[in-house]
Amino acid sequence: MSFLIENAHAAAPAAQQGDPMTGMLFFIGMLALMYFLLIRPQQKRAKEHKKMVEAITKGDEVATNGGMLGKITEVGDQYVSLEIANNVEIKLQRHAIANVLPKGSIKAAKKD
Repeated sequence: MSFLIENAHAAAPAAQQGDPMTGMLFFIGMLALMYFLLIRPQQKRAKEHKKMVEAITKGDEVATNGGMLGKITEVGDQYVSLEIANNVEIKLQRHAIANVLPKGSIKAAKKD
């Protein structure tokens, strides 16, 4: 019956090891990819937001992170006063402003 079953070989073929430089290049490539796809765009957005917040002046119409629309009535170092309705003002931190709206945007929003 031994002619039906071939002899089993206990020794498996040795695994080939790749060049360690290839693994290192792959790792460096992945780090570069993550930097250009994730980290760099976020830093760019943060820089643009900081520049926008520093340029805010009295009379600008803005939208806050909470979704409120209003007109800047007073600007301080850390805080701004925002008029959200006639004779209704709130004070909030400068960095809570999401974006500056074009002039007249609030009037257009009230009509809708």
